[in-house]
Amino acid sequence: MLGSMVPIRRRFPGTFSRLENEMERFWDPVDRLFKPEEWEFFNQQAFPWVNIAESDDVFEVTAELPGVNPKDVKVEFQNGVLWISGEKKEEKEKKGRAFHKMERYYGTFNRRIDLPGMIKEPDIAAEFENGILKVVVPKSEELKPKQIKVKVH
Repeated sequence: MLGSMVPIRRRFPGTFSRLENEMERFWDPVDRLFKPEEWEFFNQQAFPWVNIAESDDVFEVTAELPGVNPKDVKVEFQNGVLWISGEKKEEKEKKGRAFHKMERYYGTFNRRIDLPGMIKEPDIAAEFENGILKVVVPKSEELKPKQIKVKVH
């Protein structure tokens, strides 16, 4: 019973310090390879995260935009490219509260999505609900698959 009240490092001397040293040695090359400001660059390039699905009639793009006001989102289509852009506004410090760590991305974002073939541009539709942007891009008749009847002799 008394042994359970002794801090874990005292019960197993050296075990966890060795593990901590190994973890530091593992992350050291990663930290040297990417500086914190570069991690921010990579986060900006991949935001928002998207899924792109295709059916016979449409391409469907869904983008995760948690914490983004729908009024701050812009969707454009030009020259075969769907652009999703906008701004995620930073949470401001309030009096009596200070941030110790901020890992969430804030600021402007642009995401380029190349879509192949002919698109019915006037019929593109976008909706925003619960932090998810859904863009439906209809295919033109030329791009839709055509059923070819096989003749039997």
